[in-house]
Amino acid sequence: MKIKLLVFFLLSFVGITKAENPGVLSGKVKNKATNQPVQYASIVIKDAGKIITGIVADENGAFSIKNLELKKFTLEVEFIGYKKYATSIELNSAKKNSSIEILLEEEATELQSVDIVKEHSMIEQKTDRKVINVGKDLLSAGATASEILNNIPSVSVDPQTNAVSLRGNSNVRVFVDGKPSTVSASQLLQQIPAASIKQIELITNPSAKYNPEGMSGIINIVLNKNAKIGFNGSVNSGITFGETPKTNSSFDMNYRNGKFNLYGNYGLTTGKHHNHGKIETLEPNEENTQNFDFLNNGTSHLAKVGFDFYLNETNTISVYTTQNINNETGKSNVNVIYNNPAANINQIFNSKNDNYTQTYNFDYKKSFKKEGHTLEFEANYSNNDNEENSSFTNPAALNDITNKGENILLNLDYVNPLTETIKLEAGLETRLENTKNNFLLNDAYNSDFNYERKIYSAYTTIAKQWKKWNAQVGARFEKYTADALFQKVNQADGTFNDDLFTVYPSGFVTYTPTENNSFNFSVSKRVDRPSIDQVNPIREWSTPLIDSEGNPELFPQFTNSVELNYTRKTKIGSITSGVFYRQINDEITRTLNGNPTDPERQILSYANLGDNNAYGVELSGNLDFTKWYTANISFDLYNKKTKGYVETDYVEVDVTTINSRISNTFKASKNLRFQLTGMYRGEDLGLQFLRKPMWRIDAGSSLTILKGTGTITARVSDLFDSMHFAFDATKPKLQTGEFHWESQTAYIGFNYRFGAGKNKAVQRKERDKNETQGSGGF
Repeated sequence: MKIKLLVFFLLSFVGITKAENPGVLSGKVKNKATNQPVQYASIVIKDAGKIITGIVADENGAFSIKNLELKKFTLEVEFIGYKKYATSIELNSAKKNSSIEILLEEEATELQSVDIVKEHSMIEQKTDRKVINVGKDLLSAGATASEILNNIPSVSVDPQTNAVSLRGNSNVRVFVDGKPSTVSASQLLQQIPAASIKQIELITNPSAKYNPEGMSGIINIVLNKNAKIGFNGSVNSGITFGETPKTNSSFDMNYRNGKFNLYGNYGLTTGKHHNHGKIETLEPNEENTQNFDFLNNGTSHLAKVGFDFYLNETNTISVYTTQNINNETGKSNVNVIYNNPAANINQIFNSKNDNYTQTYNFDYKKSFKKEGHTLEFEANYSNNDNEENSSFTNPAALNDITNKGENILLNLDYVNPLTETIKLEAGLETRLENTKNNFLLNDAYNSDFNYERKIYSAYTTIAKQWKKWNAQVGARFEKYTADALFQKVNQADGTFNDDLFTVYPSGFVTYTPTENNSFNFSVSKRVDRPSIDQVNPIREWSTPLIDSEGNPELFPQFTNSVELNYTRKTKIGSITSGVFYRQINDEITRTLNGNPTDPERQILSYANLGDNNAYGVELSGNLDFTKWYTANISFDLYNKKTKGYVETDYVEVDVTTINSRISNTFKASKNLRFQLTGMYRGEDLGLQFLRKPMWRIDAGSSLTILKGTGTITARVSDLFDSMHFAFDATKPKLQTGEFHWESQTAYIGFNYRFGAGKNKAVQRKERDKNETQGSGGF
């Protein structure tokens, strides 16, 4: 069965066709009991027992095989969990086109495990994205989404702050199941268990269908959603040993029966995290050393519950809710040492943060008679409520900050295949966002900040397929308004207003000269609108010499991107290479400036710099060198030119950064694997800082037990304790510093999969996957 399915899968990509054969066979594969489509069933055409051609049904169970000879054939259809189907088909001059409905019967035999996870992760280059199907190697590489992403090509996660960057740029949006989250990316990535992740999608040049925010693009984390009849689930639990133990557990379940599908995910993370570091100021007559020690103790609950109701073959309703509770206490000790001991400062900072975020989503999809002709409406509401209570010593102060936010998203998508090779997509979207922050100093009102923005969008794309070419062009039209009001005691009110209308064009061309070679070219315009953290002038955190706060006068930055990718399939795997260029207007960047009211203090904030550009090359591959040794390898090189003003000084830098990763998997037996991974991140130069190189080596292993339903994973991270953040700064002061965290850790975890459901392809809405539909190769 496995060998046949592999052959069928490969045949679906082989264009062994002859233009002179006029016959066409099309149809749809369905479940005989439920009348629901069977996704990705294997269809093969035989002549006298010999395989002539084959194809795989699409997500709607539909297929079309062209260029068949006019004669009699045997049609065979197979899919895991169903009985094999076979029938005779005859095409002749009077009946060149034939359509058939195939009803598959379910097998009585039940599968024991819920998830079939590949041995190693597979990287696919699609029209508008790179898709990493998470395998056992990545699952054993980390306990959380943060650690998983740090092992993905082109992605970096700062271990100190959990800030995410894509292709060397931190202006990137992180989605979960195709939806933005009101939880910050740095917090969210720590809360998603690795075992709950199915795919990571890197959308570096999104089409006009998607929100244009994020200069570097979109990172979409796709969570597991079971696809079997009956009740199935998995339990995952692990402990990370650093200076103190940290736990990470998750539970996934799915119940599918007839027209109803219920699913849920729950993740729990808890533990203490210790960081420490120092900054030395070398500026003449201002020499000092700041020693930092941070200890945070947090507990996070992240749950998602939803259901899909298939009213009939053409109407589907889906509802889900995500609930996130995060509680954290922190204690920091900052010592400032001067040449004059009498001036030394020792400040203790205690904080308590309680954050509650909830999201509610409704989706309705209507499918028309024509294959691929759909209308989909989505409504999404989320809110967050955060409270921070902090106390400082030297000088003594109490800070109480509340942050409340609401987001409403309404979206309407329409898809119409005008012909077999031309497809039209169009849509409307409304996004309403507002945030209210309030700051009490020593139990008395100090300031508040209200920020509201509205975005009204419309988009349209047209896709065309011909022979070995696919093309798609489109544009997104957006009306954007933002209003902000900052009020503070003894100060005049500060207001900010922005009103823009912008067109965001995009285009894609794919050329597939052979089965093993594919080229993809894309262009797009994108925008980075300031986030609430970047514009909020209420202090984010404070030390004796540094205050972190936003800049309400920030305005959006725009980016024009060009990208070319080439994918080559070989006998041992696939290799993808690419080049890109970005032209950036009014780039937003982190700044560190002197405090105008206190020369010894500095303000860490944001500012718009000048127009900059960047370009780079990437190379990645997943290769099966032998039956027992596989490797995922990635390399990227970026060059960026940055210019702008630091306080009153004009600065211009030109830097090339190199990053590389390799993940080696050694299969000792059917159930036992070992893994050795390494990463290197080259130095990076900004207008104010030079970040020094970083590297690490990890080792791990996994053992499958209980007849394939259980997996034990063990891992040691940063074997040589080499990973830390170090920098040199020249402006506004001559400084050097470094920070350390619990990088060297040991992890042991156990994953158990249960349930006796039969495999069934469950249709998943395109918007939930955040994936471009397409004509032919799109």
